[in-house]
Parts: sequence; structure tokens; C-alpha cells
Amino acid sequence: MRRRKIFFILGVILFVAFIIYGKIQYDKGSEIIDKVIDKLPIDKVQVPDESSKVDKNKNGIADPIDIVNEARKEVEKKTIYKDAYYSGGYPPDGEGVCTDVIWRGFKGINVSIKDLMDKDISGNLGAYKRVNGKPDPNIDFRRVVNEDIFLKRSCDSLTTEFKEDDINNLKEWQPGDVVVFLEGYEHIAIISDRRDNKGIPYVIHNSHPAASEAKLSWFKNPIHGHYRWRY
Repeated sequence: MRRRKIFFILGVILFVAFIIYGKIQYDKGSEIIDKVIDKLPIDKVQVPDESSKVDKNKNGIADPIDIVNEARKEVEKKTIYKDAYYSGGYPPDGEGVCTDVIWRGFKGINVSIKDLMDKDISGNLGAYKRVNGKPDPNIDFRRVVNEDIFLKRSCDSLTTEFKEDDINNLKEWQPGDVVVFLEGYEHIAIISDRRDNKGIPYVIHNSHPAASEAKLSWFKNPIHGHYRWRY
């Protein structure tokens, strides 16, 4: 009986591992297929670029694109997904979670999300339910719920409705915007400057096993928040 129980547990573990591996391979395959399709000579839906052209750091690149470019470095480095607690708050280069894509992206416009969040949390504890009255600068700025509250307080809130075949809706999703998912699972990402042939935007995010760009339409959970920095 004991041996059968052990074999059963091992079987369950192997089955779960197989499912996880299959999903990872499927995601990688889908990403490769999308890249190939994007390069095909197919007429693309032209979505108007209505992103801010403000360039506060005077580097010749609009601030929203600075955010995207900085966030994309996570994809280029294949930053591994690793959820951990770090003294000092910041994870080492090359590892992180979805929230780390946000503060790293905003470094592109010389904005310290951690400093701003720590200050806002200390002065508005009641607004940050996840902090529960006990601020911890080592982790508060890396929690999705906290980032969502901070962005809601600091940015322009935009539509959370996403329609694949509506160009008027698609243009609401511009590079540098931040999208938040809370229902089903907590996740956060930055809207990329890349779109597919149908005009659907990609997002830059970090989910197991590593940072990547994925279509916004891939996410089936309801969109909780959509924010744009006040450039």
C-alpha cells in the first residue's frame, strides 16, 4: 500500500511537470510563429501612434519609447523569473518578476518607482491595503497590488476594455502604458511599441520561465487597470 501511494505521488508529479513543460514549449513555439507571421508580406492594420512625444531627458527619443526600450532589455537578457525577498529591495541583474519589469522600464525616463512608492506608502498607509499598516521598503514596491494602487494614484487611468477588431480601441493601447491583471492571478506588464498584423499590441512582461514579449490578446484574464504616466 505504501509503495503504491509513493508511485501515485510520483506519477502526479511527473504529470504536472509534463504539463508545465508542454506549456513552456507551446508559449515559445507560439512566440516564434508570431514573429514569422509578422514578417510575412501581409497588409498590416495601421493603428495611429498617439503616444506622448515628450522627451524630458533630451536624448532624442520620446519618453514612452524610452520606457519600452529599457523594459525590452529584460527580454534581451532573458531575465529569469524568480520570486524572492531581497535586502535593499532590488533583485540582482538577470532575475526578477513581473513588477520588476515596471521599475526597470521607468529607469529609462529617470523615474525611480521604488522611491516614489515608498514615499507615497509612508504618507498614505490607508490607501495601501496590501501593506497592512506595516511598510516594508524591501518588498512593497514589488507587489502587483501595491504597484496598481500607486499607478492609479499617479497616472491617467484609461480603458480596461480590449477589442481586437476595433481600431478605435486598439489606438487606446499605446507604447509605455502599463496594464494590470488582478482577477485569477496578479500580473503586470508594459505595452510594447510592437504590434502584429492586426494591430494588436504586444506587452513586455516577466512570467515563468523568463521575460518575454507576448500579445495582449494572449491574456484571457480580465484587465483590471490600464495606466499612462503623466509625461
